[in-house]
Amino acid sequence: MSENIINESMLDMYIFETTQLIEQLEQLVINGEKENGFTDSINEIFRIMHTVKGSSAMMLFNNIAEISHSVEDLFYYLRENRPTGVDNNILSDIVLDAIDFIKNEVSKIQEGKTSDGDAANRINEIKEFLNELKKENEISTVVEMNNAEPQKFFITSGKVREENHKNKYKANISFVDGCGMENIRCFGILHKLSEIAEVISNTPENIIDDDEKSSEEIRQNGFEVKFSSNLDVDMIKSIINETVFLSRLDISVLDEENDCIENKNIIEKVEINEVFKSNEKEKDTIVKENKGERTASHQGQGFISLSVSKADRLMDLIGELVIAESMVTQNPDLAGLELDNFQKSARQLRKIITEMQDTVMSVRMVPLSATFQKMNRIVRDMSKKMNKEVKLTIIGEETEVDKNIIEHISDPLMHLVRNSIDHGIETSLERVDKGKQPIGNLILEAKNAGSDVLVVVKDDGKGLDERKILERARENGLLNKHENEMTKREIFNLIFSPGFSTKDAVSEYSGRGVGMDVVMKNIEKIGGAISIDSVEDFGSTMTIKIPLTLAIIDGMNVRVGDSRYTLPTSSIKEFFRPKESDIIRDPDNNEIIMVRGHCYPILRLNEHFGVRTSVTNLSDGILIMVEQDERKLCILIDELLGQQQVVVKALPSFIRDIRNSKDLAGCTLLGDGNISLIIDITGLIAKL
Repeated sequence: MSENIINESMLDMYIFETTQLIEQLEQLVINGEKENGFTDSINEIFRIMHTVKGSSAMMLFNNIAEISHSVEDLFYYLRENRPTGVDNNILSDIVLDAIDFIKNEVSKIQEGKTSDGDAANRINEIKEFLNELKKENEISTVVEMNNAEPQKFFITSGKVREENHKNKYKANISFVDGCGMENIRCFGILHKLSEIAEVISNTPENIIDDDEKSSEEIRQNGFEVKFSSNLDVDMIKSIINETVFLSRLDISVLDEENDCIENKNIIEKVEINEVFKSNEKEKDTIVKENKGERTASHQGQGFISLSVSKADRLMDLIGELVIAESMVTQNPDLAGLELDNFQKSARQLRKIITEMQDTVMSVRMVPLSATFQKMNRIVRDMSKKMNKEVKLTIIGEETEVDKNIIEHISDPLMHLVRNSIDHGIETSLERVDKGKQPIGNLILEAKNAGSDVLVVVKDDGKGLDERKILERARENGLLNKHENEMTKREIFNLIFSPGFSTKDAVSEYSGRGVGMDVVMKNIEKIGGAISIDSVEDFGSTMTIKIPLTLAIIDGMNVRVGDSRYTLPTSSIKEFFRPKESDIIRDPDNNEIIMVRGHCYPILRLNEHFGVRTSVTNLSDGILIMVEQDERKLCILIDELLGQQQVVVKALPSFIRDIRNSKDLAGCTLLGDGNISLIIDITGLIAKL
């Protein structure tokens, strides 16, 4: 296979499918280790490694292909011989180490780097483990899948030399409607066949050079390939069936003149590869295992692949449409006019735009399942290294958020899980001494809460030690008020301070004082917040609150002087005009207002951002009470302008130079053409 054949679309498909397969494989291995056996998953693991080997070889990533081949050999032996006395812990370690190697190499490929990792040591380790298994089980004759010579990966084209293969076949293949890149998928089938057969001919013949033409021909007429092999029909069928998005496979036996002499009626509906089962629910694409023709319902439920950049661009255009709609409906020239028909049309336009926005948002929504499942590996590795027994329970993994949000919460979630195991959950002996079950419990939960998603990390460990936290905070000069005046929540939040750690010694997982600080910063970047609840010796609960999307928010537009600001409606509790009698000052001369027996600090928005305004008396303005993480603040404004959906834009460079610009989350364009600055409520309240 020449280098110029590896085009961008092939590479993207390889990265996507390999990543999905490896994530699935990792979960199978972890589950097998928990169950102390791989009886139920051997075939699936073998299939995954065979697929990764074939696609990697096709793409000339031979180091990935070789280590995949070694793991495949190992599970082939386990499947065929069912040896006894297999150390599943060692087996899991070996396979997970191979998975880590493949992950690392795929990451390099994704970043445009060369896949140059050396898999030799890992391959030798796998072979040694396999040889030890054979020796222990006294197997003298072993059927090897391939000979000991190094594999050479190539694809034959056109007519090739036919060896003494006793069977000749013709395969007619079709793919799921709209799956895309049919020619590349056929190329993969040819590669798989080249390992176990001699390809005589294929139609269409030139499936790579004329990309779109060959794909269209395959979509219309299917793909036909004639080949000879010593394998039986069932084995060939199982190999071809590994191709993803395969919908129909018809294999016929040929005579010497290549005429069809026998049709074993091997026509079946092939279930879409397990890799894409999670997508079946979203796409409503069901491939039924019935013989005969496709059902009419299936033909009407095809799906297409959509690049991330196109989805982002589509969301940007929807945002511009929202702005354009507000500019039309809120045009100053329409003020005071009674235009009933216009208002009806405007309402219909708003309804259509809202539906379009919801539809595009659903395309960008991704379930948290993949992110949550990755935590199984972290829990497994840390438990072994720290000699702790931890059971991870995942709840609500089907909860969906914007794909951009997913990218930002993976690292914070990893830190929180590590923190719970390292700092929270005790060893089995310590837990038994405290009257607890020896196995610690770690719960990872996601649930919807209005326009936000709550991600909860909960453990039943030792909890947070308030005295130790205060002691370390005092040593590091992190206290900004007297200890006796601090609430439990404020004390717990000290662990998010830069450089804070309660560990006396630095370990692989903690002690450097950077983990929780990074968690807080990453979550705040996406407009989220994190809170902690803890009871000593009963455990801790960390709750991350994140928005469903970063692109469009519901906002309340306000005026301060000649400036416009937007506050997220999700943070607003109430707004009211204050009375002079309710306003008091603390010893530091800070303004506070009494509302229903509770005191709340007041922030004058004009003073905070350096804006001129004629409203200087509190009783002449309006106070908006906002809340974040159960902390409240009253913001003084001049006037409420109304509620509106706004598109979040990045701040221009000249706006970043104004006072306290860090307390701005972005900006938006209003219907009257004015720019409104979006207030970062989280940042404001954090400064209290």
